[in-house]
Amino acid sequence: MAIITIARELASLGEETAQELAGITGYKLIDKEYLEKSLMSIGISAEKREKYDEKNPGFWASLSQQRDDYLHYLKSAILEAAQGNSCIIMGRGGCAILRGVPHMLSVKITAPLSLRLERVKKLYSCDNKRALQILEQSDHDRSGFHKYFFSTNWSDAREYDLTINTAGTDPAHAAVAISALVKVFVDKAKEDTGVQKVSDLVLAQKVVTEIVYKRKVLVHFLEATVEKGAVVLHGVANSQTSIDTALAAAHEVSGVKQAESAIQLVQEFTVMP
Repeated sequence: MAIITIARELASLGEETAQELAGITGYKLIDKEYLEKSLMSIGISAEKREKYDEKNPGFWASLSQQRDDYLHYLKSAILEAAQGNSCIIMGRGGCAILRGVPHMLSVKITAPLSLRLERVKKLYSCDNKRALQILEQSDHDRSGFHKYFFSTNWSDAREYDLTINTAGTDPAHAAVAISALVKVFVDKAKEDTGVQKVSDLVLAQKVVTEIVYKRKVLVHFLEATVEKGAVVLHGVANSQTSIDTALAAAHEVSGVKQAESAIQLVQEFTVMP
């Protein structure tokens, strides 16, 4: 069993390939609809989702608290989906969020611009000029989304384990190729290690959620690293009380076996709203 992440260009038949792959593997498809429902259930509004979902945020939007909230809960939703294993995650930075998970196979679906133009013209019933505008905006947004949120180069083939050009194949055969690679790429040792890694990443998100979003403890840039239930907190605080409160909250999160603080105490530290 594995986790498959699929990045795709608009009109490259990425969605169709993912659907075919889900059909032949029985893996659960984690697509836009699934993630929207998950984000909605925890209070991320449609307006906020639309503002950031695979979009290139403007300068101020990229620095806002809304941006941090969206990223935190997007990561939480994708990691919790990945914890179920045997899933296909469509876009949304899945490859970057799960970077370093041994049983994750990252795939990019692409196609020549000329072919994508013809597909978009047919899909949107538009002329060549309008189709090109649509493609350029989509590529700009997806590239910017990955750059701002994950500091990764979406267009670089080296970011992926496999890149498929659908100019020479169809979604059904592309799905067969991905499925075949999974069987070679993921062995039992990778799966076991990966399952533990995802479990640790999920727990880290839960710890941050508890401290920052539920208890609203004043620790800035808080991150948690977890290894088999052992948690280390990182960030910046301007009082020892905040550090102690954060550490106490971490201990109370289910699954945490021990917790320690590497939070820096900087009493003069302030964050602009």
